[in-house]
Amino acid sequence: MSKYSIHVLEYAFVEEFPLSGLVYGAHNQGTCKLPYGYVLIKGNGHNILVDCGHDYAAYGKTLSDRFGVINWRSPADVLAEVDVTPADITDVIITHAHFDHMGGIQFFPNATFYIQERELSKWIQIMSLPRQFRWLMVATDPADILRCVALAEQGRLVSLSGDHEDLFPGVDVMLSKESHTPGSQYVVVRNDGLRESSDGYVLAGDLVYRDENLTGGDPDDPHYIPVGLATGSQTNILMTMDRMVKAVGGDRKRVIAAHEERLPGYYPSRITDAGLSIVEIALATGEPSAVA
Repeated sequence: MSKYSIHVLEYAFVEEFPLSGLVYGAHNQGTCKLPYGYVLIKGNGHNILVDCGHDYAAYGKTLSDRFGVINWRSPADVLAEVDVTPADITDVIITHAHFDHMGGIQFFPNATFYIQERELSKWIQIMSLPRQFRWLMVATDPADILRCVALAEQGRLVSLSGDHEDLFPGVDVMLSKESHTPGSQYVVVRNDGLRESSDGYVLAGDLVYRDENLTGGDPDDPHYIPVGLATGSQTNILMTMDRMVKAVGGDRKRVIAAHEERLPGYYPSRITDAGLSIVEIALATGEPSAVA
């Protein structure tokens, strides 16, 4: 009996992104589409987003244009495809503070936000470094950090310290320290509600971009390859990938990377009139399909 519906909702994309930016060491191996998306977990009285996209305005637009992002759509438009409004979102789990994951805070007026304390405090420290360290901010909008701090003043921020089981029933968040970012976290959904789940999914954030990160391009003899962008330890990322795969009993297709362009081919999906994908990872028992 599945407790949650899980959908990956594309809200923009880059048509041609260097593969080496996603799979470490994949130099001169061409480009690929890079979807930008967030994940909706719906059930048990909650509408939970894992990440919240970004705003195509101000410095968010500058970063979008720098990375070649096109076809951006607002959360109101994207969520309408699954009969949800931004005001319906009760909770947002931020995997990390890069602009395309945390730049949409202002769109969700009723949500409580969850972030690792280390992620927020370390970005404040990074922002205070001299100008010669500015590469560390290559994908971060300082205004997003300030908006996140403002959430604390509003009583809408929960600062986590390390792993947290059952943040919501059957939903765990796990810290990956000094990896893609200082305090990245990923989400484990145990959709049968059991501690030793046989129906689990990992929502990887940017700790996994593509299948090749988990397989090395050889599913018959897989090995881990780090992501192409990390401000922390690539070794820590590899260790996190192993934890993720073990959390889903070795079924790598249950490690969900929203940036994986091939994801719509792995699960039921459809393309919206705006040309964006909706991928149905799981359906709560008795819930109608959003892609049929």
